[in-house]
Amino acid sequence: MIKSMTGFGRGKAEVENRSVTVEMKSVNHRFCEIVIRMPRQLIEIEDKIKKIVQTYIKRGRVEVFVTISGEEMAKKKLQTDWQLLDEYMNALQQVKEKHGLSQSVQIQDILHMPEVMTTYEEEADQTSIHGAIFEAVEAAVHQLVDMRKREGSELYHDLMGYLQDIQDIRGKITQLAPEVAEQYRERIKRKLSDYLEGTFDEQRVLTEVAIFAEKADISEELTRIQSHVSQFIQALNTPDSVGRKLDFLVQELNREMNTIGAKANNGTIAQYVISMKAQLERIKEQVQNIE
Repeated sequence: MIKSMTGFGRGKAEVENRSVTVEMKSVNHRFCEIVIRMPRQLIEIEDKIKKIVQTYIKRGRVEVFVTISGEEMAKKKLQTDWQLLDEYMNALQQVKEKHGLSQSVQIQDILHMPEVMTTYEEEADQTSIHGAIFEAVEAAVHQLVDMRKREGSELYHDLMGYLQDIQDIRGKITQLAPEVAEQYRERIKRKLSDYLEGTFDEQRVLTEVAIFAEKADISEELTRIQSHVSQFIQALNTPDSVGRKLDFLVQELNREMNTIGAKANNGTIAQYVISMKAQLERIKEQVQNIE
């Protein structure tokens, strides 16, 4: 069964004193594009996450959001530059001796000395949380695929209805097509009869009608429409990623319908072609969302 390219999924996992939440959303895209947003400390497992997602998703743009709660990914530490502090203290001592100052250096004075005390992040080992992240990714992508399948089921029923309409209209055109040449023959006869006052060459009329019938023959186009519709239905019932194939078949159906409209030279058939193309346009819109 076909799958939609839009959907959402969420997965959760826990390890030690941390909780992992992975959220995914997917939208239409010509290819498979995966964008991951997560703490920079986990950048080393980005490719692994992409491979997990690509196992289930063949087409569409997927955004993956990884959130970690609980213990911080990195701990802040305080670092003292003792050599620089010694320089400050020596300089202050020199100032005191030179100018006869008696004040002693207080702790708050040291805290305001530029670059003496700085903070930095000490990253903890993240290996223990990797498994939880992969578990949450698997849960999220399964939920995402389930939603894409449900939407795909709705698309399937809509498309089958549109295809049935096209087949019904094609059947009407097939029944009407043989009458087009006969109607043309009668028009030619009437015009010639009016113009030549009832006397004309019947063989010439038959020749003109034969030429017209050959030019207006739409039997091949009708056959190809039936073939394309059959291929379309077959593709809808396969588990593979068929979005691109369906897009190609829509283009081929459109080409055949345009040819029929140009060749048939019949008002009723022209109306039927317009009706078929209206259904095909609905199919085209739906196909844009199929994986």
